[in-house]
Amino acid sequence: MKIKKNNLLSIDKYIEEALYNKKFGYYMTKDPFGKKGDFITAPNISILFSEMIAIWVISFWENLKCPKEFNLIELGAGNGEMMKILIKTFNQFPKFKKACNINILEKSNFLKKLQKENIKDKKIKWLKNLNDLNTLPCIFIANEFFDALPIKQFIKKKNKWYERHVKFTEHKKPKYVDVLFNMKKFEKEIQLKISYKQRFIEYSSLTMNYFEKITKKIKFNNGGILIIDYGYLDKKFKNTIQAVSKHKYKNVLSNFSKSDITYNLSFYLIEQIVKKFGLFNSITTNQKKFLIKLGIFQRAEILTKNMPFTKKADIYFRIKKLVDENAMGDLFKVMLVTNKNNKFQLGF
Repeated sequence: MKIKKNNLLSIDKYIEEALYNKKFGYYMTKDPFGKKGDFITAPNISILFSEMIAIWVISFWENLKCPKEFNLIELGAGNGEMMKILIKTFNQFPKFKKACNINILEKSNFLKKLQKENIKDKKIKWLKNLNDLNTLPCIFIANEFFDALPIKQFIKKKNKWYERHVKFTEHKKPKYVDVLFNMKKFEKEIQLKISYKQRFIEYSSLTMNYFEKITKKIKFNNGGILIIDYGYLDKKFKNTIQAVSKHKYKNVLSNFSKSDITYNLSFYLIEQIVKKFGLFNSITTNQKKFLIKLGIFQRAEILTKNMPFTKKADIYFRIKKLVDENAMGDLFKVMLVTNKNNKFQLGF
């Protein structure tokens, strides 16, 4: 897309271009992960995070009565770090590994190439879209996936709703412009009342589309989705959109396509979306409780038993980043969605 003077883009279109434009999009042209990148995700902090996810997946498979074949799908696998450790752990459970068809859904060809270099396993299939999946039971993992999807923003002023746009003016310096919006018509289209008792809304159409497909797979083929992401539980929506570059927060409207643009998920809204698509169980906790209940400290004890003090200290320092409430422990929420009759609660 060529940005012209006075171009007016809704925020979701602006984010879509900034992050996913095939020629210059942020995720399409660079590896943003790790110390040398722009931000660090949990799998890059400690392999114990990925090991806990692996144990959770195996336990969930057992809860599904150990199907002889099933699909494991990672939504947006970053640089492949988590899947690499998942597979390493799975290799210790031959019956599980034999049953597991590993799939990755990745939009960025650049990151897909990185994943293929990082993960050495011939069984992996890269999906073009979720329609490529067969009718086997599906276990979806979404670690920091939904927060990278484009969102719309709506603002209520004097009892009227406006949609936030970005306008490119002289010298291509963008600014926010709010455009009058027909919220009633929009709510009728999406069949969800998102404006009730709200003055500000963040809403992702793509998230809705993904949940429609995922819940359909869970409903008819069995399985579930584990979501780990920045988020909050309040019923009142917040303005959470932010840009990150070189581990620092930046202005969302500066450095177009050079910074990551992200937002905090409303897990209350996700619950409403899940309910819209049928009878499902959804349960939510924070990352601290989830990892501790899965036994991350017990695993660290076994791992560090004969280690020198400095290595031991490093492992526990990394765990602290994952579980400390002032770090990622409470900022990140964990949600599981399953069929209504599935009472699996490991980690919750």
